[in-house]
Amino acid sequence: MSDRPAPTHKEAGGSARGASLADKLARVGVLRDEDLVLHLPLRYEDHTRLVPLARVRAGATVQTEGVVANAEIQYRPRRQLVCLLRDAERRDATLTLRFFSFYPSHQKALTQGARIRVYGDVRDGYFGPEIVHPQFRVVHEDTPLPDRLTPVYPSTAGLSQDVLRKAVERALAADAARTAEVLPEDLLRRRDLWSFADALRFLHAPPPRLSAGAQKALDERTHPAWTRIKFDELLAQQLSLKAHRKARASRRAPVLTGTGALTRALLERIPFKLTRAQQRVWHEIGHDLRRGVPMQRLLQGDVGSGKTIVAALAALQAIESGKQVAFMAPTEILAEQHYRKLQSWLSGVGVEIAWLSGSLPAKARRKAAEALESGAAHFAIGTHALFQEGVALPRLGLAIIDEQHRFGVAQRLALRDKGMTEAHQLMMSATPIPRTLAMTFYADLDVSMLDEMPPGRTPVATRLVSQRRRAEIIAWVGKACREGRQAYWVCPLIEESEKLELQTAVALHAELTRAFAAPETQGPVSGATAAPATSSPGTLAAVPAARPIVVGLVHGRMKPDEKAATMEAFARGDIGVLVATTVIEVGVDIPNASIMVIEHAERFGLAQLHQLRGRVGRGAAESSCVLLFEEPLTDTARQRLKVIYETSDGFEIARQDLLIRGPGEFLGARQSGVPLLRFADLERDVALIEQARDAADELLKTDPAAAMRHLDRWLGARQAFIKA
Repeated sequence: MSDRPAPTHKEAGGSARGASLADKLARVGVLRDEDLVLHLPLRYEDHTRLVPLARVRAGATVQTEGVVANAEIQYRPRRQLVCLLRDAERRDATLTLRFFSFYPSHQKALTQGARIRVYGDVRDGYFGPEIVHPQFRVVHEDTPLPDRLTPVYPSTAGLSQDVLRKAVERALAADAARTAEVLPEDLLRRRDLWSFADALRFLHAPPPRLSAGAQKALDERTHPAWTRIKFDELLAQQLSLKAHRKARASRRAPVLTGTGALTRALLERIPFKLTRAQQRVWHEIGHDLRRGVPMQRLLQGDVGSGKTIVAALAALQAIESGKQVAFMAPTEILAEQHYRKLQSWLSGVGVEIAWLSGSLPAKARRKAAEALESGAAHFAIGTHALFQEGVALPRLGLAIIDEQHRFGVAQRLALRDKGMTEAHQLMMSATPIPRTLAMTFYADLDVSMLDEMPPGRTPVATRLVSQRRRAEIIAWVGKACREGRQAYWVCPLIEESEKLELQTAVALHAELTRAFAAPETQGPVSGATAAPATSSPGTLAAVPAARPIVVGLVHGRMKPDEKAATMEAFARGDIGVLVATTVIEVGVDIPNASIMVIEHAERFGLAQLHQLRGRVGRGAAESSCVLLFEEPLTDTARQRLKVIYETSDGFEIARQDLLIRGPGEFLGARQSGVPLLRFADLERDVALIEQARDAADELLKTDPAAAMRHLDRWLGARQAFIKA
């Protein structure tokens, strides 16, 4: 390790060494010298005291000191550098240091007789206590100890803590403006917040001899210094999203008043009445479309709440106004289901729909693109293919994006910009967004909520069953299907690989085909489900001999016509059990399918499990969702299965999912457009979120210059997302 002072970020560009450092700093989010002061410690190490070698015990994290008795490279069981430290005064007090990855500089430093100060986690070794890969340095008997805690910063490969500490120290000392206060004193005083400079100094270099309470608050990030930093971070996020909303309000979009003719025709054709929630949301969207400001509205609704009909009504208002509509979904099977459903609703009202997907033959694709470019087609439905080159929607007035979290900012912009003027955007999600997430990452959007389920939905009984009882589940499903019911049997997506997913689905299809072709399938199922919860599909007799159950197969790599034919056969009842990959996660609506079996449920996320469970319970029959899990379960998998077993409320499931995994999965590719939180916690810091939201409104009204300075400090060049 070199003690050469680290260059600042600006200096780093001048040499190969400097450029390399700049790249490494960029990987941890440090793009400017100003970012270094906000590169705050993950934790702290106590290097302020020494534990005598004789008192070093396994299980503790210690700093100790000794003299190198010997150091050698050993080759069993693999190449490693092993060093023995001995107390200079007590020869029987020793500590082994073990390095599986080391450099010549390690060997050079650990020479016999050198005095070494080490820090690390102690474990029991072959010859007494040992530390694997300790921090160490050569010292003298009079080398002083630090008088304060040592910060440990977020880092990356090749970026040492020493280099980071020196870079941060230089950035703090080089320019007082980097820690200067940019927020009004009155705003801080009313919220009892520390000054920015005091908070930074405390966090980068905590004072000596902290009390036990202050130490605990520092570790748990509840200390007033952390409170100020988290408030500032949340304030920057609120300001940026409000700036986005304000920028949008200054842009123009087509005024879509509609005539009501197509809408009335559709409402007469559909075999159901709109719920009160659907009517309310439809009116909210209709109001936005009639304004000249670009709509950016998020339509949230739990599985089966009827988002598609609301989207269809919004689309007709745009088409009645002489505009085109694009409806984009993240997967081909979901886009195709939307296409078929909307085609059945709109075929009799004079709306031409163009279908576009990556797997379309070139001739059909060209024909659809020509119909859209000429304006003959009013409605485009498809996947990412909608915003690729060669597809023009010159009269685009409304872009509808389903499962919006799966698309990035750049993709949404590319679709919106297909038109000659700016289009309205309606984003839909069946993954409810928890309140704290809506207050932070989605504060730039208007949100509509479908909080009422259409009549006819039956409760779904969820059952957790170990893979050890798989044969019983096969027997139970066989008996139910011979009585006229239908079932989905879903395999997990493995390693994001369609090829592996396909192999898994094909193997399962073959297994179930063999099982259901047999004249009698074993079982009964009885007793309690294995951990993590107790439940069972019920006590069943042996399955009587009957005609074989037809087992279908649907997966993402099938041709569209094959998928459609299989789904239609399942809808008609010709297929009893449909083996599927997660392509049926959203949008599929087969009322007679009342059983959902999910293989390796422990591999799925909560949102996916909830979506898949929502495929059943759409008819009159009692519905069941069986979650087959493989033991042993990880703690996270156990948590997820417990949540999905205990509740069917999409919002509670989303809240628990946020607690388990954090905001990343809810945001999806939206992360590229909204500043992520590094310090604030969405669950623990709700009060701070509300304070920051109020402060952002106040600052934009009373001191917009301070708001811009604050944004520059926290976001710098990353403010470009305001366009998104």
